[in-house]
Amino acid sequence: MIELRRLHHVALRAADLDEAARRWALQFGLTERRRDDAYVRLSCDDEPYALELLPAGGEQPGFDHVAYELTRACSLEDATSHLQANGVAWAAVEGHVELRDVEGNGIHLFPYAEVAERWTSFARAPGVLPIGHPRKLGHVNFLTGRLAEQADFYTGVLGMRLTDRLGTGGMWLHIGAEHHVMALVDKGSSHFHHLALDVVDIGQMRDALDHLGRHGRWLGWGPTRHGVGGNIASYVRIVEEPCFVELYCDMELLEPGHEPRDWPDNRYSSNTWGPLPPRSYFRFDEPAIESERESLEMRGVPLTEPVKA
Repeated sequence: MIELRRLHHVALRAADLDEAARRWALQFGLTERRRDDAYVRLSCDDEPYALELLPAGGEQPGFDHVAYELTRACSLEDATSHLQANGVAWAAVEGHVELRDVEGNGIHLFPYAEVAERWTSFARAPGVLPIGHPRKLGHVNFLTGRLAEQADFYTGVLGMRLTDRLGTGGMWLHIGAEHHVMALVDKGSSHFHHLALDVVDIGQMRDALDHLGRHGRWLGWGPTRHGVGGNIASYVRIVEEPCFVELYCDMELLEPGHEPRDWPDNRYSSNTWGPLPPRSYFRFDEPAIESERESLEMRGVPLTEPVKA
C-alpha cells in the first residue's frame, strides 16, 4: 500500500530557465537552493525545494509534474509493488519513481527523508531568507475531464482521502490534517490550474499582493473566503508557465475520523464573501488572459467561447 507523507514539489517547464528563476524568487519570495543545466530548485522556507523549474526544450512551457514524499513506513519498494498490483506503469529514475495519472499528468514519488533540523522554522539556525517568504507549498489543483476516474486513481492508487465534494463538479483530497493537498474540478478537459503557497495571514497576503502588483501581476480572482476549505485565497495569474499561484491562509484543519461532506455548487461554497470567479479563471487562452488583464468582463464585454482545436 502507498502512504503519502506530504506534497514534495511542483515542477514547471520554463522557456528561459534563468529568467524564470529570477522572476519566481523576486516576485514570490522563493529562495534558490540548487541549479545546474537541467533545473533550478527553489524553496519557500528551509525545505530542500518546493518548486523545480525545468527547461522547456521543444515542449510548451507549463506543468511538468507534481511530487509527493512517502511516509517513513512506506518504502519505494512498497510503493512500486502497490503500483504494479494496480496495473499502473512506473519507472525508477535516480532515487525516485515516476508515473502518470489517468489524464497523463506526471507524478513523482520520493522516499521519506529525515529533516535536517526538527526545530520549528523560527527557532532554527539563522539562514538567509527573504522577509515575507511563503511558509510552504500547500496544495495543487487540476482541471479535469474525467473527475470520477481521477478521484478513484488518487484515492485508490495513491492513497489520498476524500475530504469534500462540490455538487458533481469537484472533489478535494487530503493526506494529513490540512483540508486538502489537491483538488479536482470538472471542466471538461485536463489542465494544471494552480499551486498554492501558504502565508501567515491576510496581512502578509496584502503585502505580497502589493509587491506582485508592482511587478505587473494581477488577480484572476480574490481575495475570497472559500466555503469549501475555509481558507482565504487570492489567485495570481502566471502567463509564462500557464497556471495560477494561490496565496492562502486559514485553511481548515480536519478532525480525526473526518467524514467527507457534500457541498452545494453555489456561491457560498466557493466564496462566502461574494463573487464567483470570472469565466476566465478556468481558462488559459489569450482571450481569457486579456479579459482578466483589462477587466473586460467587469466592463460589460463578454468573454468569447474558446476556439476549438
